[in-house]
Amino acid sequence: MAELKHRNQCRIVGIEKAFGPNRVLRGIDLAIPGGQITVLMGANGAGKSTLVKILCGVHTADAGHIELSDEPFVPTSPAHAIEAGVVTVHQSINDGVIPDLDVSSNLMLDGLNAPGAGFFIREAGLRKNARRIASTMGFDIDVRAPVADLGVAERQLIAIARAMAKEPKVLILDEPTSSLSAAEAERLFRLLDNLRETGVAILYISHRMSDIRRIADRIVSMRDGQITGTFEDAPLDYEGAVTAMLGHAMTQVDINVPERGEPVLVLDQVQLSAQAAPMSLTVHRNEVVAITGLLGSGKTQLASVLFGIAQPHAGTIKLDGETYQPASPEDAIRTGVFLCPKDRASNGLVPDFDIAQNMSLPFLKRHSPLSFLNGGSERRTAKRMIDQLGVVCQSSEDEIGTLSGGNQQKVMVGRWMAEACRLLVLDEPFQGVDIRARRDIGRTIRATASKRATIVFVAELDEALEIADRIVVMSEETIVGEHRNDDVDLNTILAQVSGATSASASPDRH
Repeated sequence: MAELKHRNQCRIVGIEKAFGPNRVLRGIDLAIPGGQITVLMGANGAGKSTLVKILCGVHTADAGHIELSDEPFVPTSPAHAIEAGVVTVHQSINDGVIPDLDVSSNLMLDGLNAPGAGFFIREAGLRKNARRIASTMGFDIDVRAPVADLGVAERQLIAIARAMAKEPKVLILDEPTSSLSAAEAERLFRLLDNLRETGVAILYISHRMSDIRRIADRIVSMRDGQITGTFEDAPLDYEGAVTAMLGHAMTQVDINVPERGEPVLVLDQVQLSAQAAPMSLTVHRNEVVAITGLLGSGKTQLASVLFGIAQPHAGTIKLDGETYQPASPEDAIRTGVFLCPKDRASNGLVPDFDIAQNMSLPFLKRHSPLSFLNGGSERRTAKRMIDQLGVVCQSSEDEIGTLSGGNQQKVMVGRWMAEACRLLVLDEPFQGVDIRARRDIGRTIRATASKRATIVFVAELDEALEIADRIVVMSEETIVGEHRNDDVDLNTILAQVSGATSASASPDRH
């Protein structure tokens, strides 16, 4: 076993990468030992994804070298990397599965293309091998089912199973639990426990503390394109790793909690489903409340209820003292409740529209006196939000597709902040943005919070600590904790996020 672990060792030495003037990787030195799970932590924009793309042959390094089993490793393409034994499961689900094929074809796709596979496909054998791989993964699935009919979590598991079928020397997992429930994530963790024993070198990229505490043998922290800390002595120094990742302790945030105004939103004994415990919450004017929790904790359901997409199972909601029961998103918007969705690609931005058109889309009537669109009014509003959020562009008439992902996210957030509202709900406003864009968005949210109540749904605790006056934790579709963002107890919050505490133990939330 010791020989196998050494054979699968991967070493990265002095890797540099720049895109134009932007130095993304600055001399990366990293060892990935066989038979261990190395967790690479880094906030958005740290350079993790670029490093992964170099390892799997998408990008070529500007300087430095990589060794695999003490031999030079210079991947020229993803296929070359896979052939050498370096297999990556990317964060984007669509990079790992083909929706138009069934499960068995997805699981066996690489074998079908292998030399000697033959021209004809024996479906019985294909499905038999697919069932074997699925069984190894520990999930029960109909291998004849079209992948297009499956949920996001099942697609993610298929992508991981397909990677396992290649018997990799080095397995790279990029945020693999971002679409998995707690039970599905635990299934993956058990698989990784077994895989570790076979000598595979595993690089697990995440900054989710619940994942890291469960599986890490060692932690490597990354910030601004550099390795800023390596932690491998037991017990692992989790707080030290977070500090190295952020550049400061997680609790050292510059938040001055203001005096909150009158109640705006009041949830009284609201149940999201028949199985969920009732919850109560009051959100005040001039207050930013971050609601955090794992996938499946109920954040999405609560956002849907607030925006009229779904109805609660029980309980009452009041807005400025009046019963609030929106029948649709249009109804919510008319009432003064805005929701910025978390997925800008599928339900946020319109690719064929320019910046101004994307920003004004839900509020065209406000720019259309006498039913004629006032382009000047539309562009002035867009210019104001471009300046506030620091959107990098030539003008408000730039096509949205010409912007970087972070600037596109700013446009989507700016759309819902451009008009006055009573309650602003932002669902994962920092998703897919770098640190600079994240801070620009967070600063603007707080600077404009005085005339409304604000709720921000975030998956990551460091994002909640950077933006909120109050942090509310959800688990199992109810609220299990509430914390003023002032010298918070991180261990308590992490325990509540992971479901280690019960809703019955949480205080009243008013």
